[in-house]
Amino acid sequence: MEMYESYVKQIQRYPLLDYEQEIELSKRIEQGDVSACQKLVQSNLRLVVSVAKKFASSRDCVMDLIQEGNVALMAAAAKYHYSFNTRFSTYAYTWILQYMLRYLNSRVAMISLPHRKDELLRRVTSTRREFVLKTGSEPTVSEIASCLNVTEGAVRNVLSYEYTFTSLDIDCSEEGNATMGDLLPDSTYDPEREYISRESKKNVSDLLNVLPEKERLVIHYRYNFAYDVHAKTLRELSNDLGVSAETVRQMEIRAVRRIKKAVATRPVEEFFIAC
Repeated sequence: MEMYESYVKQIQRYPLLDYEQEIELSKRIEQGDVSACQKLVQSNLRLVVSVAKKFASSRDCVMDLIQEGNVALMAAAAKYHYSFNTRFSTYAYTWILQYMLRYLNSRVAMISLPHRKDELLRRVTSTRREFVLKTGSEPTVSEIASCLNVTEGAVRNVLSYEYTFTSLDIDCSEEGNATMGDLLPDSTYDPEREYISRESKKNVSDLLNVLPEKERLVIHYRYNFAYDVHAKTLRELSNDLGVSAETVRQMEIRAVRRIKKAVATRPVEEFFIAC
């Protein structure tokens, strides 16, 4: 509340403009005068406050709305032109209103969407509701697109963002002993997947055992079997093993060949689980 009152006092020092002054500032803005744009914005800050007070539910909320309105005011000042033959406040009001409504809608929504998609979704929902009231039947995608003058692809795309939500604690049985949360499957543990993963790792480990020690180390670190931050480079392994990077590369090639040969000679049945 103190912040709001302090802000109102600060912006009162900026004088209001008459129509001729706005036209003069618009001409200067057209020539790239940044100070003229700043003066046009500052002289209309009280307009933002008056609009924000109509929508704010509390003094805390009004400062957020004023911030959004000020952004809209700057956008309007950059696009305002004296040839519009209208006062700047009349032109800027639509911008301010649009930004504030967009902000309020984003706060109410459980899932935030980009404002263009959110706006189109609201229009589609409203059109579908009106169509049902008039005809008693659900409209097709083609009919909605025709009413809104957009493509059918745009309607299908925005409908994919439509959602509903409910509480996980809501009762889902007549006895009241089961909630929505109780009916959701637990996907955090999959015994079958865990078993396949464990057997796959075992098969890979068995294949590595056919390699000489240094080649096994090369494959182990080159393919990051230790789950380190990153797989070691040839130069890093060459420093660890005390050989050149080219030697490490040759060892890796030989190791891969040995593994392929071992796979080709093992019974197919041993790889059923891994697959």
